[in-house]
Amino acid sequence: MSLKDKLQGRTPRTAIILGSALGDVVEIVRDPLVIPYTELPGFPVPKISGHAGKLYVGEVAGQQVAVLAGRAHPYESGKADVMRPALDQLKEAGIETLVLTNAAGSLKLSMKPGSLMMLTDHINYSGMNPLIGQHGDENFVPMTNAYDPGLRKALLAAAKKEKIALKQGVYCWYSGPSFETPAEIRMFQIIGGSAVGMSTVPETIMARRLGMRVCAISTITNLAAGIKGASPSHEETKREGQKAAGNMKRLLTRFFKDMKA
Repeated sequence: MSLKDKLQGRTPRTAIILGSALGDVVEIVRDPLVIPYTELPGFPVPKISGHAGKLYVGEVAGQQVAVLAGRAHPYESGKADVMRPALDQLKEAGIETLVLTNAAGSLKLSMKPGSLMMLTDHINYSGMNPLIGQHGDENFVPMTNAYDPGLRKALLAAAKKEKIALKQGVYCWYSGPSFETPAEIRMFQIIGGSAVGMSTVPETIMARRLGMRVCAISTITNLAAGIKGASPSHEETKREGQKAAGNMKRLLTRFFKDMKA
C-alpha cells in the first residue's frame, strides 16, 4: 500500500522532512497517524543515528501536515535520488509544499552553532544530480527560484513574530560522509557559501521537478573545518541540533498558524 492508501482520509498539503537530531520536532504534530517507513513501499530507511524513519501525519497549528522523521542520504547508497520514492508518494498523496530541514556547518564565524539559517539558494558541489539517468524534457528543471520567495517571506515573518534570529544564506551540498577539509571550506567561502551540509539539495531538485513549492532551514550545528574553534563531529551535530530544535518548533508552528490565517 502506498502512502496515499494509508492516510485514513487525512489530506495534508504540506510535508516537512526533518534533518539530523531534529526528531523532537514531531512533538508539534497533534493527533498523529504514525507510519514506519518500512510499511511504505520504496521508502528508504535511514541507517544513521538521529533519523527515526517514521512518518507522522496530523495537525500543526490547525494545518494538516505530513512530517518525515528522518531521511536517507546519498552517501549511504551512492544514489543521489535515494529520496525519490518518498517524494513521488508525497506528490501522489497531494503534497504541494515541501519544507526541508537539515544540520549544517557554518562558513561564517558570525553564525554560531545553535543558529537557524533559511536557504536563499544552494551550490551543488557533490558531483551528483538526482535527475541523471531520467529522460524527458521535464528534467530540465529551472532552479532560479528553487526556494520559493513567498515561503521565504512567510518564514521571515514567522521568525520576527517569535523573536527568532533567522539567518539567511547559501547552502553548499557536499556529498560526505567525511567532513570537509579546511581547504574545501575556504573554497566554499570564496564562492559565496554560508553553510555546508550533506543533504537537502537533491530533494529540492526532485521536488521542483514534481512541481512542489520548496523552502528550507538549516540548523547550524558546528563551525566548519579550519574556522577558529571548529571541531566537526557527528556527536556535535546531534548535540547542537537538539539544542536548536526548540526554536525550530516555534518557527514552524508560527509558520503554519499564519498560513491558516
